[in-house]
Amino acid sequence: MTQTRRPFIKAASAVAALAATGLLSLAQAAGYPDRPITMIVPFPPGGVADTVGRPMAESMSRALGQPVVIENKGGAGGAIGMRQVATSKADGYTILMGLVSISTIPVADEVLGRPPSFTLNQFTPIARITADPTVLAVRAESQWKTYKDFIDYAKANPDKINFGSSGNYGTMHVPMEMLKLETGTKMTHVPYKGAGPAVIGLLGDEVQALSTGPSSIGTQVKAGKIRVLAHWGTAKLESMPEVPSLKSLGVNAQFAQWSGIFAPAGTPEAVVKRLRDAAKAAANDPKVKEAIIKAGSPVMYMDAPEFANYWADDAKVLAGVVKKIGKVE
Repeated sequence: MTQTRRPFIKAASAVAALAATGLLSLAQAAGYPDRPITMIVPFPPGGVADTVGRPMAESMSRALGQPVVIENKGGAGGAIGMRQVATSKADGYTILMGLVSISTIPVADEVLGRPPSFTLNQFTPIARITADPTVLAVRAESQWKTYKDFIDYAKANPDKINFGSSGNYGTMHVPMEMLKLETGTKMTHVPYKGAGPAVIGLLGDEVQALSTGPSSIGTQVKAGKIRVLAHWGTAKLESMPEVPSLKSLGVNAQFAQWSGIFAPAGTPEAVVKRLRDAAKAAANDPKVKEAIIKAGSPVMYMDAPEFANYWADDAKVLAGVVKKIGKVE
């Protein structure tokens, strides 16, 4: 074989390989999905990811023509379930309903000096579904009627308030640490395995406060069991317009607890497109909107390209917050 023919053959082989990859991707999309899809919710039932994930999965099932089955995989503030998706086969049959904690967990691993549970580049964003600021919740029977009552007590009684969360550096932990940093208060963190158990802990007075998405406590607020004192947003909450923002109260602490769908990195583009289309259809489904609003959160949909930019910017900000919080055991 001549020297001049070798580069040509290599180039032709490379082109053939790329073509084969493209054809494979198209073939996968053409037959996708041909079996049920698993949507991992990395928390126990009852939290934001679960209350958003269930109506989305039901509607996406109709759009895709195959069941989208919820699997609750709680533990380690969501890290266990997220790692499962990060390391799953990139074929579109295992997807994630994740929260903002997807951005904080790898930074927390770094702060704690341990190997990362996963990295952000192991995921492909599909769509953002909601983006609510978290709210400061206490039992309705508590002595605190207003945010001022609560924070004055916290300042006068260091470490006497226990607050619950879904796990270290998670979406319920980070905003409370931000509040502590901004107000110079000391409160005791009690991590649970998810938002649902943390809310149960609040109702049972195991903890006296927590920061969570409105959808996690909407039913209890309406039932008069939980009182909301403030929120971490910058504008009025649609579901709780009477609740003041921390910003309006002079506290520089903002945090949005968003939910979004992800697939493992490397999922064929054509399969990603099917998932994006199904997620968009579900987010616009009146039944899904009604279910999510009823739980306390409006749908704030973003398609993959816009969501990818939003996620990158948000992750950068949160990395700085987690490093400022420092080591938490």
